[in-house]
Amino acid sequence: MEFQTQEIIFGFFLAQSLVVSLSYFASALGVYFFPGPTRRFLVVAASVPYFLGWCCLVGAIYIDEAALPLVVIGGALLGLGSAGFYMLWQRLFASQEAETGNRDLILGTAYASIFYFSLYLIPGAVTVYLIPLVFLPLFGLCIVLKSRTIDPNQPMFEDVPRDHPRIYRQILHDYWRSAFAIGALGFCCGIMRSLAIGDPQIGSLVNILSMGTSLVAAVALLLVWQVKNIRLNVTAAYRIFFPFLISAFLLLPIFDEPFSGPLASALYAVYSCAIVLMMIQCAQASRDRGINPVFIYGFFGGIVYLLHDVGFVTGTFAEKIPVISIPPLVAVSIMALYLLGLMYFIGQGGFRQILSPRRTDAESIELVALAPRAERGEAERGRAVALRHARSAASLSGNALEKEAKRPARIRSEQEEPSYRDRISKQAAALQRHYRLSARETEVMELIARGNSVARIAEELVVSENTIRTHSKRIYTKLAIHKKQELLDLIESFDPSDLNSV
Repeated sequence: MEFQTQEIIFGFFLAQSLVVSLSYFASALGVYFFPGPTRRFLVVAASVPYFLGWCCLVGAIYIDEAALPLVVIGGALLGLGSAGFYMLWQRLFASQEAETGNRDLILGTAYASIFYFSLYLIPGAVTVYLIPLVFLPLFGLCIVLKSRTIDPNQPMFEDVPRDHPRIYRQILHDYWRSAFAIGALGFCCGIMRSLAIGDPQIGSLVNILSMGTSLVAAVALLLVWQVKNIRLNVTAAYRIFFPFLISAFLLLPIFDEPFSGPLASALYAVYSCAIVLMMIQCAQASRDRGINPVFIYGFFGGIVYLLHDVGFVTGTFAEKIPVISIPPLVAVSIMALYLLGLMYFIGQGGFRQILSPRRTDAESIELVALAPRAERGEAERGRAVALRHARSAASLSGNALEKEAKRPARIRSEQEEPSYRDRISKQAAALQRHYRLSARETEVMELIARGNSVARIAEELVVSENTIRTHSKRIYTKLAIHKKQELLDLIESFDPSDLNSV
């Protein structure tokens, strides 16, 4: 704790977080422009900088005159190595079947928390040397052994992004809001980290509580997953969490330092859970769209960790630079609230979404353009003629409209709820529940049943044809069939009314 001065902590965290975000962006760009070499991502590329970074930190403890440069270099190398290990694990989880990959990821989160707390049983002076000399080789051995189970012939690894840039543009369009929502949490955590660098004890408290929350969340998620399907929308969850977020920053300058520690711990706890959801969503995108897992994860992680860096730098400068005699904590809160509001506005689509001509809100005020008097008279005569025709047509169907109006509103609203397209859609949904198919597999199966070719399905879903073929193989395997006719017979065997009894 004596070694962790404010200058040392600031230099370490800034270097580490900047290199992490840059490494994610570089990985995404590398996969896009050089898919061949990045496919052979070596464990050495993550292990060597991680080992050297830890050596720099150990050296900084003993060499006082070079402590700050060594810490900065060590933080940068640790950031590079950590990003490399995350990429390797994400590559593994995405390559597995959805159920296996997600289960391993959630279990890994739980075990990581237990492993973290077990380190407190070891003296700190010993832990400093155990990490680079014992734990790091174990990290490398684990990923090497598990990577041997990866099937390199999957579409996600054979994909050449520049051959179909339209698919990748669609990917960025579909997922940037989720990345932005998690990045907003990262921004808040960066703000709180800037406030905590003056007190290393707060950093330890944040680590303990965030790891404890990760353990509880992982166990709870596994238990719920055993008994029911889970469907999470990251962007919608952030909208729900947003009022609590801005309220917490509004209360921060009122309750001052006693409030900052628990707030930082709570934010990092939620952030750590959001990172797990980010990895799950990226793995799902790789499987469903047939894109390289390093690309989508690099895109997500780059945005998230960059916004974390923005929060860290913003909080540091807002706290240090006096602004018209405003207390530092008040200045930090004002800056945080302003940037959070701005990010929320951007995440909702910004001015483009608000000014979109397709908006048809019920609350909108409409003023129809006034036509000249002569034109209005002609329009009224036209409406009168149309009205007479309408009344004549209505007489053929009796009082159907009147009956519709008199029906209870509850019955009408039930019928107006989203319904299945037709019998095939209902049968596909019933088959999905019986065989536990994913949403994308069900979508592909229904399109196959409707007689679409592989090329047509790929065009409609904005994926490669190779991805559709892989989905088809997985569908046939799960359904224990081998031909399209068997698929059609199986779908036809399901009674659409079964959905109503579920």
